Amino acid sequence: MIQLPELRIGDNVIPLPIVQGGMGVGISLAGLASAVANEGGIGVIASAGIGTFHFDWNQSTMSLVELDREGLRLEIHKAQSLSKGWIGVNIMAALIDFSSLLRVALEEGADFIFIGAGLPFWDTNEIPLDVIHRTKTKLVPIVSSAKAARLIFQYWDRKYGRVPDALVLEGPKAGGHLGFSLKQIDNPAYQLEQLIPQMVEQVKELEAEYGRPVPIIAAGGIFTGGDIRKVLEMGVQGVQMSTRFVGTFECDASDRFKEAYLRCGPEDITIIKSPVGLPGRALRNQFIIDVEGGLKKPFVCPYHCLSTCDFINAPYCIAMALTNAQKGILEEGFVFCGANAHRVKKIVSVKELIQTIKEEYRASFENDQSPLEAQRENMPD
Repeated sequence: MIQLPELRIGDNVIPLPIVQGGMGVGISLAGLASAVANEGGIGVIASAGIGTFHFDWNQSTMSLVELDREGLRLEIHKAQSLSKGWIGVNIMAALIDFSSLLRVALEEGADFIFIGAGLPFWDTNEIPLDVIHRTKTKLVPIVSSAKAARLIFQYWDRKYGRVPDALVLEGPKAGGHLGFSLKQIDNPAYQLEQLIPQMVEQVKELEAEYGRPVPIIAAGGIFTGGDIRKVLEMGVQGVQMSTRFVGTFECDASDRFKEAYLRCGPEDITIIKSPVGLPGRALRNQFIIDVEGGLKKPFVCPYHCLSTCDFINAPYCIAMALTNAQKGILEEGFVFCGANAHRVKKIVSVKELIQTIKEEYRASFENDQSPLEAQRENMPD
């Protein structure tokens, strides 16, 4: 029987080549991550704003950094208690407490740490080199180009004396904040199918230079088992999927958040300009319409959570908006989503979703012609 291949990252062997992408704020916590891990994939906890789901910031004497640090510690413990599978943590490099959260994830034995939203460079005073060299945790940067991958390898080798264990290559169809300019998002030259061959060639060079395998995990717009087959045949070793996991019972978002996916059409999916200085993909609602119309959502920045956020001039607080959305308060926030959000039609269990993806993968082989071969035949000479 045709089966999805396993994914090897260092000495870790993951039964399925599927990483559930980290979704913040609070969309993928221990509930979703443990469920995915139990089905053979890598379940990922999103660390952004995680402290507010464990502590009342208004009543606490702890700082935001302390809240997030302890919240992440508790969430990792919870996921590990619910699953013996592979658990990862997603940490945004743009967070002011990036190094602190990274240290916690290492201390608590997360199997993987995925680092996106900025260059993955940390404070060696916070995380001494001997900690990085001793850890069994695999470190995986999320990048949008082969050029960025080489830059990171060179910097890590020089600064930390080690290199990444794998790479996530994220294309512009992903949800949330995007590592592309507004002009690049719809430009054919920057689509995932064009980026993968460039990354495959770059990684061959990096593997030769550093003497170790570097698995590539493709992300952004991968929705079906057939999509997985297509990118695997292009030379990557795994995929990261996020949007489809929102449509599960175990997803940690509120029902109203999930219902926004079920109700949306392609015309509801839009690109916004985030206060952090990056474009983001979200579902258009009245909150977004108001902001686009020049209305400001009054706030006092309680977090100062992102180093790139212009909170003095920002029309709203992105952390508060996303936290409200997670809780279902959509009048005071909005829903981040991937380009395929409108294809989520019902809520199922993670177990059923993984089984469906496996069936879709097998079904793609029923036709002798692979998705990649069909694409090549349809390309102009």
